[in-house]
Amino acid sequence: MLVSATLCSATMFNATKPQKRLSELEHLVMDVLWARPQSTAKDVREALTERHPMKDSTARTILNRLEEKGYVKHHVEGRTNVYRVSEPPRHLAVRFVRQIIDRLLGGSVEQLIVGMVDRDLLDQRELRRLAEKLARRKNRTRRGKDAH
Repeated sequence: MLVSATLCSATMFNATKPQKRLSELEHLVMDVLWARPQSTAKDVREALTERHPMKDSTARTILNRLEEKGYVKHHVEGRTNVYRVSEPPRHLAVRFVRQIIDRLLGGSVEQLIVGMVDRDLLDQRELRRLAEKLARRKNRTRRGKDAH
């Protein structure tokens, strides 16, 4: 039953399409890209000189891999590829959490939140803010239905 619920919610919710995981080096490169709107392979290499020195060809290879995986896009300026992220980290986090919810909790966001509360990952202030956001969303939805 859990498998069918997972398959069902994966087909209903497009953002659950699995995205290949990031290696440690790919994650370092993504951190550079998230910190700036656009970067070349040289920019990435220079930004990571202290933490992880690499050749320009290695930076280009990593950027190409990230593009194949769907994490970055590029355009060409002259003869240089200029890269930017496809999505901000918050959107990727949501996608990955959705995959976890579907795989481990049969699609139940409530079970995830209850588990987070049980393990003290959400404090009272965060729970209050979450409740306020839910109430605002509910009111917006209600107003939208009244307008139709």
